[in-house]
Amino acid sequence: MGCNHTIHKHNHHLGWDNAIDPVLAVSPGETVFVETIDASGGQLHDKATLDDLKALDFGKVNPVTGPIHIDGAKPGDAVAISFLDFHPAGWGWTANIPGFGLLADDFAEPALHVWQYDTNLSNPAAFAPMGKVPLKPFVGTIGLALAEAGLHSVVPPRRVGGNLDIRDNCKGTTLYLPVEVDGGLLSLGDTHAAQGDGEICGTAIESPMAVELKIDLIKNAAFPYPRLETSGPVTQHIDQSGYRVTTGVGDDLMQAARDSVRGMIDWLCTTSQMTPVEAYMLCSVAGDLRISEIVDVPNWVVSFYFPKSVLN
Repeated sequence: MGCNHTIHKHNHHLGWDNAIDPVLAVSPGETVFVETIDASGGQLHDKATLDDLKALDFGKVNPVTGPIHIDGAKPGDAVAISFLDFHPAGWGWTANIPGFGLLADDFAEPALHVWQYDTNLSNPAAFAPMGKVPLKPFVGTIGLALAEAGLHSVVPPRRVGGNLDIRDNCKGTTLYLPVEVDGGLLSLGDTHAAQGDGEICGTAIESPMAVELKIDLIKNAAFPYPRLETSGPVTQHIDQSGYRVTTGVGDDLMQAARDSVRGMIDWLCTTSQMTPVEAYMLCSVAGDLRISEIVDVPNWVVSFYFPKSVLN
């Protein structure tokens, strides 16, 4: 590991609150090895069943490890987090949770898929017998404390980060988060083994893992929102065989997004043995939702890209 510090997964909390005492203080430039719990808060596991999903206590979901106090961090600064390495657990889960996700009205019944994968990430994870998904571990939820007092839900993303679910917050990327309180108070969790852009069903391959970070500080950065830098291309791990692409067109971006995803689900189901909910979950971990056109008033185009290599 070779990091300056280690934080174990029992040092976690639920929700953002600037009154939570930090479990560690670091100086800019130091590294931290952080253990995380999966997004279910440990309620789902590698032998989980649909009954376990139905019994999920939503008051325990999305725990984050921390907080970490960054010495010298003041409001107006930015914390720079470089993702050095990931140590995945070898299993994960994807679920359709009733009432959650882009097509919640279409899929009212719960569904669960438990994945097993190689921890060396050399082989795609099987969604047998329908497809295989290349793995790209990243941190789904990472953020700083809000200036506003009190406990805030970890579910929505905010200007200080949080549940960003940006799949490119992976090894080699540096994420910049604006500071609102002294010390910043960094926490992270909700690690994923793979996810498509949009995370359309509301879950990715939710997988516990440890993360190695380097934490730096940029004084007086005055960033309005999170920003990030990747160290290389962000799609070439899955695009060698091309894509299937469906679109939604209209004056409502959310409706166009739904229509593009529905089109892909229909396409996958008519050309494979997948059920609609299986296609929905597979799209969430492997497909990319994109705004293709947002200037030609009054209608916009949203496209859904599904990599053909997943089905090979």
